[in-house]
Amino acid sequence: MQSYGLQEAGLRKQEEVKTYACSFHGKGGTLFGIQIVNMFLIIVTLGVYYFWGKVRVRNYLWAQADLGGDRFSYHGTPKEAFWGWLKAVMVFGIPFILLQNAPAMLGANVLIISLGAFLSLILIILFIPVAVVGMRRYRFSRTSLRGVRFSFRGRWRKFARIFYSSMLYKVLTLSLYSPYYEARKAAFFFENTYYGNGRFGFDGKGKDLLGKYIIGMLLAIPTLMLSLIWYSTEKTRYLWNHTTFQGARFRSDITFGGVLRLVLTSFLLLVCTLGFGAPWVKVRVLRYYLGKLSLVGYLDFAGIAQDAQEVTATAEEIGDFLDMDFDLG
Repeated sequence: MQSYGLQEAGLRKQEEVKTYACSFHGKGGTLFGIQIVNMFLIIVTLGVYYFWGKVRVRNYLWAQADLGGDRFSYHGTPKEAFWGWLKAVMVFGIPFILLQNAPAMLGANVLIISLGAFLSLILIILFIPVAVVGMRRYRFSRTSLRGVRFSFRGRWRKFARIFYSSMLYKVLTLSLYSPYYEARKAAFFFENTYYGNGRFGFDGKGKDLLGKYIIGMLLAIPTLMLSLIWYSTEKTRYLWNHTTFQGARFRSDITFGGVLRLVLTSFLLLVCTLGFGAPWVKVRVLRYYLGKLSLVGYLDFAGIAQDAQEVTATAEEIGDFLDMDFDLG
């Protein structure tokens, strides 16, 4: 009887293990149409429509991505983007522009102009951790699945310690510390990401990527940089395969061959269309990477409670000044 009970429990546990596949359903033509209309309205409104256009693109991209058949939703608003942009201009934009241009406009000598350029670079470096964390906090707080919001609860000061210390270590080790930085960064990002009250996890180690990183660097010139694409593929797959959520584990099945074909065909598409094929490239990239991603395990959606975090869009717009892009749009 005890043996039968154990077998029954084992079968029940196996039945609970499911594969929640990710996919992307968007079409390049639809995205192109949205962006063309956005471009026209931005010109007509002298740039004011930019924030509405930005939200339209994200609404479309988020709604085309799904996990296990459930679509994602984006809840950011043009008003939030506009006020975030105004604050970002005051906090970052104006100081940066002044440091870059004021010395030359005032007729300063070459030394002062060079000092201004150097200080503007320092300003960018100082704001990177703030922008990276702020963008992630805002975008996750405006993303939902099955009516439950995501959130990111990491603090920029902690990421700043990781970011700046890793910059130093990479210099001291001739870049060999890079895989360790990637693992530390992934741990910080995933372990501070929540879906409702459910927390993501990460158990990867930088040392597992070190050998592949060295191979990728050593073969970069002989392979005309193809080894860097190979390493990037290996790294991305490794990081996802060591990411968990509530006991379930992500699985990425991307391959070097698949990524290489994607890179080459996307490059040709951009060249042949003089850049107008960018929406199709974005859709193809999202379709490939999401189509190769799944979550394996059992998810008790009923047990995941809403636990939203209120966040402003200021750091999101600082990230736009720095030309950073970390997600779908």
